[in-house]
Amino acid sequence: MKNLTKLFLFAALTFIGMSQANAQDKNNPWGVSIGVNAVDTYPVDPSNSEPLRGGLWNEYFNQRDHWNILPSVSTLYVGRYIGAGLSFGVQGSINKIEKFGDAPADDLAYYAVDGVFNYSFRDLLNGEGGWADPFVGVGGGYVFFGDMPSHGTGNLQAGLKIWLSENINLNFASTYKHTFEGNKYVDTRHFQHVVGVGFVFGGKDTDGDGVYDKDDECPETPGLKEFNGCPDTDGDGIKDSEDACPEVAGLPEFNGCPDSDGDGIADNEDKCPNVAGPAATNGCPDADGDGVIDAEDKCPNEAGPASNNGCPFVDTDGDGVADKDDKCPNVAGPASNNGCPEVDAAVLEELNGEAGRILFDTDKATIRKSSLATVDRIAAIVKEYPSAKFEVEGHADSRASNAYNMSLSERRAQSVVDYLISKGANADNLMIHAYGEEKPIAPNTTAAGMQLNRRVKLTLK
Repeated sequence: MKNLTKLFLFAALTFIGMSQANAQDKNNPWGVSIGVNAVDTYPVDPSNSEPLRGGLWNEYFNQRDHWNILPSVSTLYVGRYIGAGLSFGVQGSINKIEKFGDAPADDLAYYAVDGVFNYSFRDLLNGEGGWADPFVGVGGGYVFFGDMPSHGTGNLQAGLKIWLSENINLNFASTYKHTFEGNKYVDTRHFQHVVGVGFVFGGKDTDGDGVYDKDDECPETPGLKEFNGCPDTDGDGIKDSEDACPEVAGLPEFNGCPDSDGDGIADNEDKCPNVAGPAATNGCPDADGDGVIDAEDKCPNEAGPASNNGCPFVDTDGDGVADKDDKCPNVAGPASNNGCPEVDAAVLEELNGEAGRILFDTDKATIRKSSLATVDRIAAIVKEYPSAKFEVEGHADSRASNAYNMSLSERRAQSVVDYLISKGANADNLMIHAYGEEKPIAPNTTAAGMQLNRRVKLTLK
């Protein structure tokens, strides 16, 4: 018996040493327990008719008079979790029987091997986990009582595990082992009580984060239990898989990204994360509100278009038309005329009336001195309206041939154009049209009439 006890203990310790003691459930399906057992053959007679035994449950706790206890490790249990609180295990026991009911026995050797299905109430009582783990079991076994023939038993079990940690428990169990009536063996009905220390193991935790792979959403990356084994690298309470900035602590409203400048735009979307700015400019400041951020605005305090680097366009003549669009940047005019002044009625009257006539001597293309003042006045008008187009009309009296007069009137118009250009007029705005003697304004029968017909005048195109 002594050597068998040592062998039993060695086998148990070897089994435990080879196992991985982690936190019996789906994650740690294997369980092993070592302990001490007591065998009691007294409180098993329902009829209370046997002189050496008591009625069922009678003196159930009278360990002094009826219990047989081997003072060493005498029980080994190995089991596996099946699912939904159910597990199956095999238990081996040794003992020495000194009391058989109320009668002494001659140190009968006791051996038993039992298989049992256990159902745990742990999760029903506490939710998942909890320290208190009551259980019941049913099964069968094989028992050896001294020199008596071995025989089978039908077993009912009840017990309690107290979990000291995730993977270690202290367990108590009481099993009624029934030998069926009418068999040829001696009646060896009995109770067996066990007190043991149990370990569960077998769970796989690849990344070593304490969350087993079956429950770990990130089984190869160490993480936190509250995130089902997934990491939260920056510790901001948002797991990395849902964190837009997993390495920088941030806020839930910004998907885990920070807002360093407090402008309501997350740093990962903020072009100026350290300086507050509006969303319209992607978080960058725009002091003048022109849509060009200050860092790119050459005129940050004066609104201007992006095409001009945030600066307003120059309007030299102040007519509201920027110089870049103003065909007359130095002379005010309406936008409808591209910033150039429009010739008004008074000017037209001056050009078309008597005051606008430029006169010539007979057969001459040189401006008469008396008309130079008129030409100067007209030059000022042409320069005042730089976008206006003028037709310079040349005329002649009826003396000489028509062909000659046409050429002479063209030369007279050219001399006026040359003079106007000399005074600063734009040549592109002056177009010559020779009429010869075709459009007289007075009879060519008098010297005075012919004088009026030798003329040049400007008309607005």
